[in-house]
Amino acid sequence: MLLPRRLADSPARLSTTRSQPGRPPAQQHAELHARHDLIQRLGLPTSAHQDFDHFAEDLTERTGFLYGFVNLFLEQQTFIGLHQPPPDSGYVIVGRTMSLEHGWCPEVVARQKALPLPDVHASPRFSGNHVVDAVGIRSYFGAPLIHSSGITLGTVCVIDPDKRSLDDARRLRDIVIDTGNQVMRHIARTRAPSR
Repeated sequence: MLLPRRLADSPARLSTTRSQPGRPPAQQHAELHARHDLIQRLGLPTSAHQDFDHFAEDLTERTGFLYGFVNLFLEQQTFIGLHQPPPDSGYVIVGRTMSLEHGWCPEVVARQKALPLPDVHASPRFSGNHVVDAVGIRSYFGAPLIHSSGITLGTVCVIDPDKRSLDDARRLRDIVIDTGNQVMRHIARTRAPSR
């Protein structure tokens, strides 16, 4: 199933920054401040980075999904790692940021555990989502990036226009969780916190 062709030469715009639904503003502010502080101490990039693009590409190869992300939760979701179909593929080309209200990663960050959605339409709670219409997504698997301090930096995730079988959901979830663990080990090895 092909996704709609993009209408312009620019990537699909999936962003207007707003607050996370269901989270008190004071809690969101405190979490964002702690996350910013940790990202700065770790020296993590806050824009596209080839190391994290490689993790996203590997994740799509291992799962067979079209889109893969390493996502930091800042004022917006920021995809420091991204793999997607080539521009001439006929699939939607996404940008490097998205609102904190869109997609399913906000749920992963809030619950601090993996979210397997082999068919997003199987649950009314998750089917009414901007990404379903804007990009035509049918399946999502995401896992949190939790630092040893307990702060959730963001997520790794994959999305695809085709649904997946329930029989394959556990395997796909485990691949996404494993990739999240690999990303956190990479961060721990290469990005020692500065004081």
